[in-house]
Amino acid sequence: MAKQMLLDATMGKSTKTAPWLPYAGVNCAFLINEKADTYFRSPKLMAKGVVEGARRYHADGIPLSFDLSLEAESVGCELTYWEDNVPSVTSHPCKDQTPEELCLKMPSKTSGRWPVMFQAAKTAKPQLDEMDCAMVGLVTGPLTLASHLAGTKIFTALIKNKEYAHSVIKYAGQVIAVATKFYIEMGCDIIALVDPVASQIRPGTFREFVTPYCKEAIDIIHDAKRVSSFFICGDCTKVAEEVCLIGTHGFAVDEQMNMNFIRDLARR
Repeated sequence: MAKQMLLDATMGKSTKTAPWLPYAGVNCAFLINEKADTYFRSPKLMAKGVVEGARRYHADGIPLSFDLSLEAESVGCELTYWEDNVPSVTSHPCKDQTPEELCLKMPSKTSGRWPVMFQAAKTAKPQLDEMDCAMVGLVTGPLTLASHLAGTKIFTALIKNKEYAHSVIKYAGQVIAVATKFYIEMGCDIIALVDPVASQIRPGTFREFVTPYCKEAIDIIHDAKRVSSFFICGDCTKVAEEVCLIGTHGFAVDEQMNMNFIRDLARR
């Protein structure tokens, strides 16, 4: 395990070997024989699972949690919990109204499951440090969080109702900035914005609706002297250049991507 090697690689520096960062989430519950619905609501179990994941996989870094419903729940979305998967968002408060019309507030340390996250981090961080393993905070990206807030309506609104789309995604950007501060306070060494659905849009749409609403969170990470990353899922070929330009130290893509293409684009 070598935390510094992972930090260096994420910032584009050469390393002797490739660092290993498993994006483990529900799997950490499986490793300690716990159901996911119990795991994600228990700081004790989360800390135990994360540390066991790092130990079992000889990881150079590991997420404190991989659950993209966390921010949504903390601002009023309802969830369904599952025994063998991450929670899923089942209500969309902004489906018919903007965040301003609903007077939605920012999350606090006592909102939703943020108390669970803070306590899990407090327990896990010293153990991960002792193992020389980075603790990674995964923040839901603005477009993905907007899809939780507004449902699938947000995707047509990107074209047909831009004023409404900007309102929802701007609010999402403010929420993830707050979440970013939380992860910094928890002691995360790397904070990554995770926006899986952003691979489904056009480059121009990405520039208009994703890039600007990531900026505040990225600036917060860099001002705190932490390492930043951006994680996008699926075939992101058409927006890969936008991902390179978003402003983070590094980024992560799915396995179906052509790594020679990604390497050359990132270097350029």
